Order: sequence, then structure tokens, then C-alpha cells
Amino acid sequence: MISTPSVCESAQLSWHEMADAVLNGQTLTRADALRILRADDDQLLAILDAAYRVRREYFGKSVQLYYLKNAKSGLCPEDCTYCSQSKISEAPIEKYAMLNAERLLDGARKAAESKSRTYCIVASGRGPTDREVDHVAGVVRQIKDQYGLHICCCLGLLKPEQAVRLKEAGVDRINHNLNTSERFHDEICTTHTFKDRLETLDICRDAGLELCAGMIVGMGEVHEDVVDVAMKLAELQVNSIPVNFLNSIDGTPLESVRELDPRFCLRVLAMFRLTNPKAELRIAGGREVNLRSMQAMGLYAANSMFVSDYLTTPGQKAEEDFHMIADLGFEITAGDYESSKLLDLWNTPQNS
Repeated sequence: MISTPSVCESAQLSWHEMADAVLNGQTLTRADALRILRADDDQLLAILDAAYRVRREYFGKSVQLYYLKNAKSGLCPEDCTYCSQSKISEAPIEKYAMLNAERLLDGARKAAESKSRTYCIVASGRGPTDREVDHVAGVVRQIKDQYGLHICCCLGLLKPEQAVRLKEAGVDRINHNLNTSERFHDEICTTHTFKDRLETLDICRDAGLELCAGMIVGMGEVHEDVVDVAMKLAELQVNSIPVNFLNSIDGTPLESVRELDPRFCLRVLAMFRLTNPKAELRIAGGREVNLRSMQAMGLYAANSMFVSDYLTTPGQKAEEDFHMIADLGFEITAGDYESSKLLDLWNTPQNS
């Protein structure tokens, strides 16, 4: 049963007092969350300090890295306006069916070598076939045996029996983003509903899988939509929240939408931390494009990030991320899923 903490009556609270309230188990009001997003730039450091106090309480100075593998690219019947892989996209991307076991295992090797705690297997499409689920399940068993990685799968809309098979194979977590608020959802996708996404999260929770769900900021939504998502995720008590910042891709309907700046992105991350204090908060797609020279500051609110490339867009080199984390005085950790195999691989010099 999901419990509901007391609400923080904090219309007049300072950012420091707001962090105190959250650390005392209270939840922010919508008004508080909106205050964070609408705050002046000269309040940014105070807001980040409040977010960091909460981040430090639950995650210390640890940073958990995630590595993405685009297991199936393009060929998607959905019409998501932000996505280079959708049926309405004209982006010049590589398109292929589900990768074979060898290539997925190679991705796991690269994930381990890049000091990632979690390997994310992502497939385009409305949802997987039973054959694709069985294929992924078989590969996951091999990955667990060889590398001991935490496994997150993002395969679209799932049926109950598919979620159970993935859980039995050793999949730890399912990613299924809300992407935006229920109000704004039809503006970015008409081939499935917001309710469809919630149903998949319910199915995965019932199967015993951890939930990973987040959003994409900067698609034309208003501040209230961003807060709606943060509040919904808090209600669902998801384990992990990836916050993507729109990377406008040529050939997609949103190719000309560029409305974000680094300071607003940092306020978004702080708001998600203060509304979801115990959730793993990840800086996801669009980090390099939108946070730019202020990327490191995002880790004062977030405690994880993707390393290396994304689905169809490149990221910065893993070594740059390692240096950034070290410069902050933070450390990369495998978290609760440390395994001797993974740690041994981390401590073994790799070929350049």
C-alpha cells in the first residue's frame, strides 16, 4: 500500500526551510514546486543547495552510471513527435530489428567497462513480441552470469505474462517514461494514451519489477505540466526517475523547438529532487546539449546519469564524465547491486 506523507505548508518558507521540511518527511505542495521552476536566476545556488542537502541525505556523494543499448532501432508504428525513431520521423537514423545475443552481450561488456551500474536494453516499437521477450530474457541471463550488472529494459507496452518472464530471467527494472503530463500527452503522441503508460507501470509493479519512469522537458509544455509529472511519479513511488531535456533532432516535428537554458534545467532537477527525495534521479538525454558548461552542477540534485551515447544521438566521452565526477569530489558506485565480477572488471585496466 502506498502511504501519503503530510503536506508541507510552506508558502513562506525559504529554500533552506523547504529542504528541512522534505527531510522531515513532508511533501511539497504544487505551489512550492512551481516556485522552484519560476524562481529568478539569482536564487539558483540557494535552490541547488536545498536540493543537495536532500540528495546527500539519501545518496551521499555517490553517482551511479547507466549505459544504453539501442537493441532495436526505428521501425516504430508510434507517432511520438520528439522521437527520431517514430513513424512520422524523417531523421536519417540507422534502422534494424532486434540485435542478436552477441551484440547485446558486447553492449553489456562496454557498460561494465564504462563503470556503469546498470545496462539499459531499449527497443523501439509499441511493444515487444513474445519471441522478442524470450530473446531478451535469454540474453539477460547470460549478462547476469558474466557481468553481474543491474538490468533495466525499455520495451514499450508490456503484457502481464511478458513482465513476469522478464522478472524471472533476472531483469531488475522496467523503464517506461510518462514523457509528459496527462494534459499535454495528446500534443506529443496520439497512437497510445497516458493511461496506456500507467497500465504498463502497474503491470510491471505487479510482476515484482522496479519502476523507472520520467519525462522529457522542453517539448512545449508549461511549468504546470512539469510539476504534474513530478507529483505523479511521487504518487507512484517509482524507484528511478530519468529527466530528459529535449534534444531537437532534425527530421522530427519538434526539430525547431529549442526553449531550454541550463539554469532552468537545473531548477527542474532540483524540483524533482525535492518532490521525490528518495528516488534515484538521473540526468538523461539532452544533458550535453542543454546543460552545456553547467553539466556538473546537475549532480548536486541528481545522483545518476547516462554515460556514453544515447539511442540515436551521441553523448560526450565517458572519460569526460569520469573527470567531471572526480572534480566534484563525488565517486562512481555500483550502489546496492555491487558484484565481485563488476568490481573486478572496474579494477582491471582496459585497452584504449
